Amino acid sequence: MNIDTTDLDSTLVSIKKGDTQAFVLIVDRFQRPIYLYCYYILRNQEEAEDATQETFIKALEHIEQFNYKASFSAWLYKIARNHCTDLLKKKNREKKVLDLYKADKHQEQDQKYTDFIYECLDKLNSEEKQILLLRILEEYSYDEIAFIMDSKSVNIRKKYERIRKKLIQVKKGVNLFEQSY
Repeated sequence: MNIDTTDLDSTLVSIKKGDTQAFVLIVDRFQRPIYLYCYYILRNQEEAEDATQETFIKALEHIEQFNYKASFSAWLYKIARNHCTDLLKKKNREKKVLDLYKADKHQEQDQKYTDFIYECLDKLNSEEKQILLLRILEEYSYDEIAFIMDSKSVNIRKKYERIRKKLIQVKKGVNLFEQSY
């Protein structure tokens, strides 16, 4: 059973009153998008599955802290972002992800598109990747992304525009990252 937007508020009220079974509806609704978000950040299926599970555990443990300042999904993504960021810091994943990308580069022809996406993502730092993923894949507004990332909406909008310009240059074959400023 999937929860729709109109039932979300009543489900949250039930959960806050102690009905932990109602949380199954939340998991059913958000599990796949949270998993995909974690996967694109961590680039490892098992770690993304674990991060998704941890995100929901933390959300249930801290459900009383949800205060409707932002949407519930934005609050959930903020938990996922914080958890994934912690994982990346603990494991120094940035170098390992690049090594995995290079090792996987010799896969089948149908991987070209995926390789190009990863190549573009590799050109971005962690914050830029998160802004791009939240804006493009999850279709969040700048305000929601700002809430998730503890920033201002105007800063997120400017950063997003810079990211777009970088990726356009990458597509054209111009490497902005080796230029000195």
